[in-house]
Amino acid sequence: MMGYQYNEQHYKLTAHRRQQTRMTQVINLSEPSPNHPALVELAEEIKLWGREQGFQHIGITDVELGKHKAHLQDWLDKGYHGEMQWMTTHQDKRNYPTELVPNTIRVISARMDYLPENPQHIQILKQKSKAYISRYALGRDYHKLIRKRLGLIARKIEQRYQTLAAQYQWTTNEVSQRPFVDSAPVLEKAFAEKSGLGWIGKNTLVINKNAGSWFFLGEILTNIPLPINLEIAENKCGDCSACLKVCPTDAFVAPYTLDATRCISYLTIELKTSIPEAFREPIGNRIFGCDDCQAICPWNKYARHSQEKDFSPRHTLDRSNLLELFAWSEETYLKNTEGSAIRRIGYERWLRNLAIGLGNAPKSDEILQALKQRLDFPSEMVQEHISWAIKQQQSSKKSRRKIKRETE
Repeated sequence: MMGYQYNEQHYKLTAHRRQQTRMTQVINLSEPSPNHPALVELAEEIKLWGREQGFQHIGITDVELGKHKAHLQDWLDKGYHGEMQWMTTHQDKRNYPTELVPNTIRVISARMDYLPENPQHIQILKQKSKAYISRYALGRDYHKLIRKRLGLIARKIEQRYQTLAAQYQWTTNEVSQRPFVDSAPVLEKAFAEKSGLGWIGKNTLVINKNAGSWFFLGEILTNIPLPINLEIAENKCGDCSACLKVCPTDAFVAPYTLDATRCISYLTIELKTSIPEAFREPIGNRIFGCDDCQAICPWNKYARHSQEKDFSPRHTLDRSNLLELFAWSEETYLKNTEGSAIRRIGYERWLRNLAIGLGNAPKSDEILQALKQRLDFPSEMVQEHISWAIKQQQSSKKSRRKIKRETE
């Protein structure tokens, strides 16, 4: 009996000590502070990992959107988004990133330059028989490339943070994060500005004083309490209004406000139906997007050419003739746009846009013949645009390069 009693007392004593040890461990656990030297160092490592993955700039900010939420809502209320109904959905996720990725408290914003060598913006636009394609779309689709690289960075962040959490006994050791690239309800330009990547210019694009605006943006939403950027880039647009004046369709309602329904990028990419006739002549030879408000921006004299081979022009799309592209069969179109952002508009809208370009091209019997041969294409929308192009080719009237919005 004495031996049993001793063992029972020993067991109780051991259990009590274990409980005390666990309580001590809980008490010693702490919430990680953004100012903790280990997190400050992690933030610097993230920037290094970003450079290793081909990003030119990494910034970190919190999830508060402030004025940007009200600006977006006002823009939507005025209908400037046109047929982009996805802009009106998931507003809770757009305004509150924690609804998109649970427990998000930080946004890691990343910049990757895409301008190819010798972009020839003006040269191609002046050659009306050539097709102008927005420079971001000449190479491989950026979505997959950037998302994959952000994913690699996110995994490194998770591994490093969990090691630190164990080392410093932080209460938060579960990591919740996810990379995004222009494919989810994330106000990427607002976060880029807050992260210190640049300022939102009058043309509504993010501009960096050392790199212009020819770059893609991507984000990692995370629950790790990283130190945030405290220096917002000074808006250096000043009195300049070059981007507002150069727009062929007068799409800027005011500085910092774009009416997308008049924007050539919207008309040639987002709009799924017929392009209103009023905009067809000003579209000129722009068959996929428009870069005018970037090309004229004085800050883009500092733009850097991309070192990413995947962003280099493919299939000579940076200098192709309109007639050559118009002659592509659907099979050729699908083959040559595989892995390209151009694929998203589909063959029907590809022909629609090219028909407008050919209608605005120098008068040519070859162009007329090519248009007439496509009149039986099984799409009323394409047929209507081809008919318009034929009339343009047969008209002696000079095309309008620019139009102005009607003032009330």
